[in-house]
Amino acid sequence: MNTSNTQSSKECKTIEIADKNLNFKKFIVDDSTLTGNQISAVAGFKPDQLPVILQILANGALESISPGELARPGADNNKFIVVESDRVYFFTVDGERLEWPCNQITGHTIRKLGEVAEGKRLLLEKEDAADEEIQDHQFVSLEQEGIERFISRNPAWKLNIQGKEYVFNTPVISVRDAVIKAGLNPDQAWFIFFKVQGQPKVEKTINDHLDLTTPGIEKLRLTPRNVENGEATSSLRYDFGLLENDEKYLNDMEYRWETCVSNQSRWLIINDYLLPEGYNQKSIQLALLIPEGYPMSMLDMFYIFPPIKLTNGVEIPATHITAVIDQNTFQGWSRHRPWDPATDTVISQLAMANGCLLQEVGQ
Repeated sequence: MNTSNTQSSKECKTIEIADKNLNFKKFIVDDSTLTGNQISAVAGFKPDQLPVILQILANGALESISPGELARPGADNNKFIVVESDRVYFFTVDGERLEWPCNQITGHTIRKLGEVAEGKRLLLEKEDAADEEIQDHQFVSLEQEGIERFISRNPAWKLNIQGKEYVFNTPVISVRDAVIKAGLNPDQAWFIFFKVQGQPKVEKTINDHLDLTTPGIEKLRLTPRNVENGEATSSLRYDFGLLENDEKYLNDMEYRWETCVSNQSRWLIINDYLLPEGYNQKSIQLALLIPEGYPMSMLDMFYIFPPIKLTNGVEIPATHITAVIDQNTFQGWSRHRPWDPATDTVISQLAMANGCLLQEVGQ
């Protein structure tokens, strides 16, 4: 068998051989069927060195080849690891100690040795960071200090419902199941919108299904329908416009917002604004007073309907001012901050309001 590092003829076969650091080199051989001895010779080892020979299969598995054994044929099975090793490397899968003769191992091989069921996730435990998910074709070094510990976990898919993440054990779920898991009433009349990152939101019904396999965390947003005699009430108002960035932000956040003029004052109202836990209401109308000169004129305070209280009975300070909007008496939160018309907008005022609401419940 002849070898070279350059192309010689169409009948020759190219193989790749890596050392213990997974540095691959290409070799051209004139034999389409190779034994372990021949592969180790191509790599420069003498027979008495008895190196460990591993073939990397197309599916990511690592298969040990003895000196007289033929390697598996096929153009996709042309990669090998040849190392001189006088030791074994230990690792654990779900608490069971296993050994391997090479300092590198693939996720597929870990799965096979650890008998990890198909469909389960394989994770490498980390002490000072989040556990790392290992893919079948991914190589893992076993030379680190200590013993590498792998764990298997059932697959999990996440869905953000009303701002809170929930975990599901199937990639396709019903809207009804998602609503129930979030603690909401599936028989209530809802506007339901499903948002996948990078795609426009899509309206759903309670009987639809959701595919959670898209990369990233999908969002599900629900707002109550105001139903009277089986028909929805009037649509949201748009009595005046806001800054372009304000409106884009409100839409991106999927708020049910409107602008109205009430008692000669201009108001931005966000309907069904969700509150953190700790208040006697789950959702409210949140209003900002928008002066004629905005943004040169500052935004100040924020207003809530219906008025809210803390569930622990502690009084919320500086909430005695009121404002009447659409014949509803809103609770004014007297919260103030410096205003810079060059940078401050509805967006920063809503951030202030959200921060104040969180602060009162210790978040």
